[in-house]
Amino acid sequence: MDEKMKMHPLIRAYVSGVDAVNYRIGRVTMYMLFVLIGILLYSSASKVLFEPALWTLEMAQFVMTAYFFLGGPYAMQMGSDVRMDLFYGDWSPHQRAWVDAFTALFLLFYLGVMLYGGVGSTSYALQYGETNSTAWRPYMWPIKVVMCFAIVLMILQATSELMKDIARIQDKEL
Repeated sequence: MDEKMKMHPLIRAYVSGVDAVNYRIGRVTMYMLFVLIGILLYSSASKVLFEPALWTLEMAQFVMTAYFFLGGPYAMQMGSDVRMDLFYGDWSPHQRAWVDAFTALFLLFYLGVMLYGGVGSTSYALQYGETNSTAWRPYMWPIKVVMCFAIVLMILQATSELMKDIARIQDKEL
């Protein structure tokens, strides 16, 4: 393939860098499921064997939230996200790229709004020492920081996927 058929080197570096980071984070995030299982097993055992632990339900929720948010960019990269395949499966790769590029713009807007709200909420949690209103009363800022970090990773991955779609539309190689 000649040089005119390749995307700009900075775009290629961005796409490969973002994909590499999200791939590694996604692979590590997979093991959080075992942490979640461990917490839930401990919760069940503590109810039967000794006094129930106050922290297990919320910690399980925090781990599940981190698992969900940090796994999102990896799922997008691997094409594991959910699509309505009524028409999509019958389209050519070029048509799919057009639709994916168009919908990526809406996704980026949505993620930008989420990040804006998340940063404000995280700032509030840090400034005022926000805690959850349960018996355990954990600080909320750690999970909010993880969520904001994951939203940034999702924005980076969505931008990477948009660049891949633009390359497909132009019949260029990344």
